[in-house]
Amino acid sequence: MDETFVVAPLRFSYLTPHKLNFISSLLENYCTFVYRSMKRIIAKSTLRKFWENHADSEQYLKTWYDTAKNSKWNSPNDVKKAYINASILKNSRVVFNIKGNSYRLIVQFNYERQWAFIRFIGTHADYDKIDANTI
Repeated sequence: MDETFVVAPLRFSYLTPHKLNFISSLLENYCTFVYRSMKRIIAKSTLRKFWENHADSEQYLKTWYDTAKNSKWNSPNDVKKAYINASILKNSRVVFNIKGNSYRLIVQFNYERQWAFIRFIGTHADYDKIDANTI
């Protein structure tokens, strides 16, 4: 009889400790990946509209988006570990410097639900005209 490994309906035959470790490793990596990702970033279209008008920001914003999407930030301190130059504000808001401080991105986080709400993206001059804590 051949050894079998069927995921559904979860029938295992002749599992050796080596195979169990391999399966455990696969499940652990999968669960870690799913658990660690930011569930929602609202709204990428805001970033897209901005980089259509400011082409030099596109790659920087895409990098920020990918980093945030694949991160599990539980607190502002976790954000600071990834972005040392980020400024932590009240109301779970963080200001990110984009393209060496040419642009500013304000994001409000719900750390418990792993949601990020883009509140503002603009030039440094535009940022100086707003209240980052209330926008």
